[in-house]
Amino acid sequence: MDQSTDIHPLASSHTNPDATQGAAATQPLSAAERREMLSLLHQLDAKLKDVMPDEEAAELRELFHSAIRRNDPPRDSHGLPKAILTFQTALLFAEAIDPDHNIIIAILLYQLLEDDITDIVTLRRRWGDDVASLLVGIGAVEKFSNKNNAVNQDNFRGLMLSLADDIRVIIIMIVRNLVMMRSINNHPDQQWVRDVAFEANCLYAQLAHRLGLYKLKSELEDLSLKYSNREIYAQIARKLNATKRSRDAYIKSFIDPVKQKLEEAGLTFSIKGRTKSISSIWGKMKKQKVDISGIYDLFAIRVIIDTPPEKEKSDCWLAYSILTDMYTPNPARMRDWISIPKSNGYESLHATVMGPESKWVEVQFRTRRMDLVAEKGLAAHWRYKGVKSDSTDQWMNNIRDILEAGDAGPMEMMRHMKMDDYEKEIYAFTPKGDLFKLPAGATVLDFAFRIHSNVGCHCLGAVVNGKHRKITHRIQNGDTVEIITSATQTPKQDWLNIVVSAKARNKIKQTLNEEAQKLADLGKELLERRAKNRKIELEEALVMKLIKKSGYKFANEFFSDMASEKLDVAKFLQQYQDAVNEAAEAEKVSAGEFKMRTADDAAEAKSDVLVIGGKSIAGLSYKYARCCNPIYGDKVFGFISSEGTVKIHKDDCPNAANIRARYPYRVIPVEWSGKTGDVLAANIRIIGNDDLGILANITSIISKEMGVNLRNVSIDSNDGMFQGCLTVGVSDTTQLNALMKKIRTVKGVKEVSRL
Repeated sequence: MDQSTDIHPLASSHTNPDATQGAAATQPLSAAERREMLSLLHQLDAKLKDVMPDEEAAELRELFHSAIRRNDPPRDSHGLPKAILTFQTALLFAEAIDPDHNIIIAILLYQLLEDDITDIVTLRRRWGDDVASLLVGIGAVEKFSNKNNAVNQDNFRGLMLSLADDIRVIIIMIVRNLVMMRSINNHPDQQWVRDVAFEANCLYAQLAHRLGLYKLKSELEDLSLKYSNREIYAQIARKLNATKRSRDAYIKSFIDPVKQKLEEAGLTFSIKGRTKSISSIWGKMKKQKVDISGIYDLFAIRVIIDTPPEKEKSDCWLAYSILTDMYTPNPARMRDWISIPKSNGYESLHATVMGPESKWVEVQFRTRRMDLVAEKGLAAHWRYKGVKSDSTDQWMNNIRDILEAGDAGPMEMMRHMKMDDYEKEIYAFTPKGDLFKLPAGATVLDFAFRIHSNVGCHCLGAVVNGKHRKITHRIQNGDTVEIITSATQTPKQDWLNIVVSAKARNKIKQTLNEEAQKLADLGKELLERRAKNRKIELEEALVMKLIKKSGYKFANEFFSDMASEKLDVAKFLQQYQDAVNEAAEAEKVSAGEFKMRTADDAAEAKSDVLVIGGKSIAGLSYKYARCCNPIYGDKVFGFISSEGTVKIHKDDCPNAANIRARYPYRVIPVEWSGKTGDVLAANIRIIGNDDLGILANITSIISKEMGVNLRNVSIDSNDGMFQGCLTVGVSDTTQLNALMKKIRTVKGVKEVSRL
């Protein structure tokens, strides 16, 4: 399984690998490397004859001979021979994927383009737009591949796909990475080797898996394990090598009698048996916390049955029963995904049985159709193995079919397959290498809010790829963006026209609304303070009437202008006082002038809950004051307003003292009639710990109280504490007091009081 047998030219160096990197690129090729290069050229000649005319092949051959003669430089920055890597990539692609004309040319030409031996304009003119597009895609992806250790792998995969634009470029990069992995076994820079292995495992192996390139995926994972944990890799490899002959014999001894019994039952089928890869075995050892001998499905055996759709289930169960009659099954390891398929469409019947020599063996039974769905149709294989899904999955699920079908060849069918989904997204780096995904058209301001809301709110601009840019600058794929902030910067209304991301837009709106509310609260507080200083009682209804009369549609706008000194507070208070005086003069009525209803009238008004001096006030216009929200059972008094309406206040209302002092002639005695009436609103203030679920517990108590309903909830939290105002509908003070007593029993509640 070890394909990395090369001896790196720097392997014997005792110097620091970082110090040798500069010299590595100029070190000439060894005799062995030159022989290998010539051998690869001969193999390529044979491949080129199959995919292109002789004159094209000769032209490519001459280009490479010319480049080799220049020998400038013969190696990349890590000391690897560039020509050998290029030839190996082209050959591996032709053998493992498809000997596609344009792709093979693009692979061979890319190194010449990277070394400035030629340019993209010349290559486009000579080899066409398709080859040039592939070359541009390879260059765009490779530009950022060296940042792999510092970025989120899901986002890096998205960046790679977005930059590539063409699915064929992704497959080329997978093959290039595998060639690289095969070449670095003895490289002296072990940290770099581990970085390459990390990228191979987290990025390229995952993409290969989703594309159905299982052989490439398995080798990438094995090599990644080898370079990141050589001791574990070597231990498993030694055990597998030591037991290969006996293992193969065991699989045969297990399969042969099963095969005979299935044939006797009249089933048509095929059986596959193999040993799992080293990386797969290690993954199971870690998950199951066992030694290699304890892996249930170290022997992977699959029985695929040829049967019509109407007999699928019965034939699978027949095969299952034959197996379990021959070997003792482990019921805990039985899996039936035929009767109830997995949500992703996966259908199979799994049995784990005790085979010869008391070894556990897992056998899977499925039909041809089920096998096709599991392997290709619904991409169930990688989901079944637990690979995390992301936005690459939707279009990748169908690529496997393209790789294995098509009269024109798989790569030709992929030629026009663009990754349109990724045109809707862009990816950009921070200076530290963190990678963020943004919608297409995102600006510097979007990027700032993507990092953190606080960064966005104070954003002044950015340094993009070393150049200063405004907040309106649109980010491009792969940009490195450093946000510039200022403590004095705050969101502006026109920022909503700059951003395109929902997060930025919502945060800007939220911040603007919060600032507007703060300003309005400041203006309202200013008005109330000035009114109190002048001993003026403000009635909300009259204030709102004057605000609308001033041309304001919303009260918050009025109070914001007052806070901003666009309105004169003193002038408004004078207008208010004039309005009060005019109303008082127009309807100067004393409490004694009210005509009380007789007892007979009161008897007819069964719904009355208030009386004045024992007489009903039914028919009289009265309201419950909002400043104190009286309910049945409170001590109350009446106040005749300037409109002639009697307003019912609590005796301890915050405005009671001022009303009695300034308008004693408009105060009338009022008491409850003795029977409850309508459900009235009462405000409760609750203070407590800001614990998860505490509000739910409180509202649950309210909802269970007969005759009580919750009308409004307002909650503020700070430093682990919360303060809430709840408006509830109750019939009387007895009901309210009982409710408050129950709320006090809730864990975390510190204080409950009526407002």
